[in-house]
Amino acid sequence: MPHIDIKCFAGRSDEQKKKCADWVAEVIAETLGCEISSVSVAIKDIPKEDWKEQVWDKYIVADEKFLYKKPGYSYDED
Repeated sequence: MPHIDIKCFAGRSDEQKKKCADWVAEVIAETLGCEISSVSVAIKDIPKEDWKEQVWDKYIVADEKFLYKKPGYSYDED
């Protein structure tokens, strides 16, 4: 507890991903009051052309009621 799953476009180095994961884990542990050893962070590259199907529809729209930070973009309805 807790597990964070970050999805983003490809293009970040492993070093950038490690730095991001370390920072996120520190903030989560401090904010939620848990041990940093209890935090796990995954970072998954999603191709831009697959974003709507693999992320927007599956996680952002489907889990909208759980979003505490909503994106500032949208997709037009087909």
